[in-house]
Amino acid sequence: MADNLKDLSCPACGKKMHKIFMPDQGVNLDVCVDGCGGIYFDNREFKQFDEPHEDITPLLDVFAGRVYETVDQSIDRVCPICGNKMVKNFASSKHQIQVDECYHCGGKFLDFGELDKIRAQYNTEAERTGDAIKELYAVAGKEIANVKIKHNAVKSNYAETRDGFAYYAPPIRKKTNFAIILLVILVILAFVCIYTNFDLSKILSYKI
Repeated sequence: MADNLKDLSCPACGKKMHKIFMPDQGVNLDVCVDGCGGIYFDNREFKQFDEPHEDITPLLDVFAGRVYETVDQSIDRVCPICGNKMVKNFASSKHQIQVDECYHCGGKFLDFGELDKIRAQYNTEAERTGDAIKELYAVAGKEIANVKIKHNAVKSNYAETRDGFAYYAPPIRKKTNFAIILLVILVILAFVCIYTNFDLSKILSYKI
């Protein structure tokens, strides 16, 4: 998505945001310089700033010597680009830092200081992706195990007849369980692909 040209109001404190040009990335970031110090990233911009080797000198220069008060996290925030309600999501698989994200246009908003914390979590995109994939396998494994447990519980309800034959779950049930497992895996894979912004082939070729 191209840089937005709008004058934005901060989702956290409502004050006018300033556009700060980031030469290494070639984009403008919307920064609440005179308010709470929050930063708004257009769709896909955030991935260019979330690692320590990516230069953010212009931001550091803007924030130098300034002190910002903590804003109220309980108030719903609205995307300054499209006006939709933003949702809080964890910034990584470590589940330590939550940021505001717009599901409609893909924008992200970080409160003051959150970018520094996120950049300190991983040194490279490979490390971040590795953690995300491990979480994917862990979650998928639990979901598959739960489906198997439920399937076995259903089978245990069938008793043997007087002729010595036992009733088992009909083929349609087995197909349904397989479909559930496949659906769970696909949903999680889609989430990770969107979240980490990389190709599915990287997941399929990853070795634990």
